[in-house]
Amino acid sequence: MDIKGKRITILGAERSGVGATRLVKRLGGIPFVSDFASEEKVSASIKFLKDEGIAFECGAHSDSVYDAEFIVISPGVPSNAPVAEEARKKGIRLISEIEFASFYCKGKVIAITGTNGKTTTTTLIDHLINASGRKCYTAGNIGVAFSDVVQEVKPDEFVSLEVSSFQLDHCFTFKPAVSLILNITPDHLNRYQNSFDNYIVSKYRMFQSLDSGDVLILNGDDANLAPEKIKTTSRVKYFSLTKTADSYLKDGVIYTDEGGTKHTYKVSDLFLRGEHNYANVMSSILAVTSAGIKFEDIAPHLASFKGVEHRLEFVAEIDGVKYINDSKATNVDSVWFALRSFEEPLYLILGGTDKGNDYGQIRDLVLDKVKKIFAIGSSAEKVYSYFHREVKVEIKSSLEECISAANLEARSGEVVLLSPACASFDMFDNYEHRGRVFKNAVRELIG
Repeated sequence: MDIKGKRITILGAERSGVGATRLVKRLGGIPFVSDFASEEKVSASIKFLKDEGIAFECGAHSDSVYDAEFIVISPGVPSNAPVAEEARKKGIRLISEIEFASFYCKGKVIAITGTNGKTTTTTLIDHLINASGRKCYTAGNIGVAFSDVVQEVKPDEFVSLEVSSFQLDHCFTFKPAVSLILNITPDHLNRYQNSFDNYIVSKYRMFQSLDSGDVLILNGDDANLAPEKIKTTSRVKYFSLTKTADSYLKDGVIYTDEGGTKHTYKVSDLFLRGEHNYANVMSSILAVTSAGIKFEDIAPHLASFKGVEHRLEFVAEIDGVKYINDSKATNVDSVWFALRSFEEPLYLILGGTDKGNDYGQIRDLVLDKVKKIFAIGSSAEKVYSYFHREVKVEIKSSLEECISAANLEARSGEVVLLSPACASFDMFDNYEHRGRVFKNAVRELIG
């Protein structure tokens, strides 16, 4: 797409919006940035725009938004936002930043979506490709915007691209060489009119433009990804924890079919633990081998992957009590997997911005494993109301209070787990900020 001399509007002045703005400018287009937030809210981005002499507006969306060849929409802008609806009425094309960047990518894109496991899988794929001697970039919903790296990618290089449902909402021709849908469970329902079906439709956008030259990798244990529900002409591969598939787990061994050749790998050799991580490993193996890299070139590097920050991250052990940062667990399904990863008695920190959570999904695990819940954030009363008749629950005003209380109560051999099942925006900038606050509070105990 040649946009030289053409006016392109970018909705949203956060990371992906700024990345798209930079790409438009590098391509010779004329960017105009519009953000409903105040200048104070996006002050770092505004400094960049002013320094670069890029036209922008904050605090409202004016009619200048619609004077554009098309609009690049950031994932933070809902599809039903008035500015987006007005653009559609005017017949102006809305494009996700992910799709816009993909127009200019010369390398091979491996795109990863799913309710849970995206960051771990995206990072593992990047690790395996780079460790094998090839070049891979990580971008998207993790790290840097796709727009910021896309022009660096050479034809023989790769991009491991984490893609959220919000980013998929405005993708129409997005066509990765390899696409993964790890799982689909209820999440972000407040963004999708409280409809799980709407959320599923968003995830299905991952394969809407694929053809016979592309590969789609799916979770064989997820009913929402069953063959009869997937309409695609691409090659489809499945991974499974429970049955034979292109990659599957049996008796502690991962079996993978690579073009008719069978490979095995013992999960006991992995640093990662938990069935959810074994699923991530299987999907990553399928993705990398489908992209043309041999299993024998990546197998030696599976054990060296240590996981990602804020996802069941070990922080410290103090007087025999382990402190685990799982701040990235922003939905109930993630907490389900986290609870299954521990045999030790748990002190669980739950709460934040609720996204329509059904705590019935984790009730039995909580009753079996959790000694006490510390409830925080705007959903604290909901957490208390659901659990307090069966489990000890205390409402706390901060993570620091939770850590102080847990330090007094927890005994050697027990675990203090931050796995909040909620978004972080009521108290923190993002889940990374929440995780850092948790880790700093733990480290204060050490001194």
